[in-house]
Amino acid sequence: MVGNMEWFGGSYKENPFIMFSANHFIMLAFLLIISAWIFLFRTKLRAKDWRSSEIGLAILLTLFEVTYYVWLIRNRIWHVSDSLPLELCSISLLLTIILLLTKKKWVYEILLFTGLLGATQALVTPLLYYDFPHFRFLHFFFTHFMMIWVPLYFTWVKGYRPTIWSVVKLLLFLNVLLPIIMAVNKLVNGNYMFLRHKPESASLLDYLGPYPNYIFSMEGLLIALSLLIWLLFRKKAGNKPIRPKGLPR
Repeated sequence: MVGNMEWFGGSYKENPFIMFSANHFIMLAFLLIISAWIFLFRTKLRAKDWRSSEIGLAILLTLFEVTYYVWLIRNRIWHVSDSLPLELCSISLLLTIILLLTKKKWVYEILLFTGLLGATQALVTPLLYYDFPHFRFLHFFFTHFMMIWVPLYFTWVKGYRPTIWSVVKLLLFLNVLLPIIMAVNKLVNGNYMFLRHKPESASLLDYLGPYPNYIFSMEGLLIALSLLIWLLFRKKAGNKPIRPKGLPR
């Protein structure tokens, strides 16, 4: 039995996370099953008002993230060089919370791409040290799942759809963000968004060339994959738009 201090402790040596282990594959399978469930039951889900659940989930995600920083500070793991919420997934989590609270279309347009691309890559090759049932394991998978499920829910259930301009907005958002992250990296000797070097663990960046070439390769790949997501999720000709309840026709 894992004690409270171990469950919320800072050491992972007794129970380290192993990529492509049974626990990892179970989490990936769970991701696919729930994603398929949202799609298959989208019509039934549309028939109900989920507003209170959306707000509740936003609050739960906020509490999870606040608890994560409490865990970092309590175990003296927090450091300005690697603990600020400046990674793409941290930004995606913030966008997830904002989307759930506000239902703003522009937030969805950015999150659809950063969630499906960034969070998916993070789940396949996690930069994670703690295995189940450690708090960090639960925090990592729960928050990353929501970065994917929430935009899928807003697409299939709420009727939101990206346009070609959504891709443009994403690129503008990221290219405004990148120089800011680079400046912070230099100031705090950090490696946020892996803009100074590749992660130590295996990742997609291993196939994109050496530094700094992989940054440009990453941008090119981002454009290609974003266009693919737009093609897959865009509004198809002949599809009737889904109107929220209570709005006049």
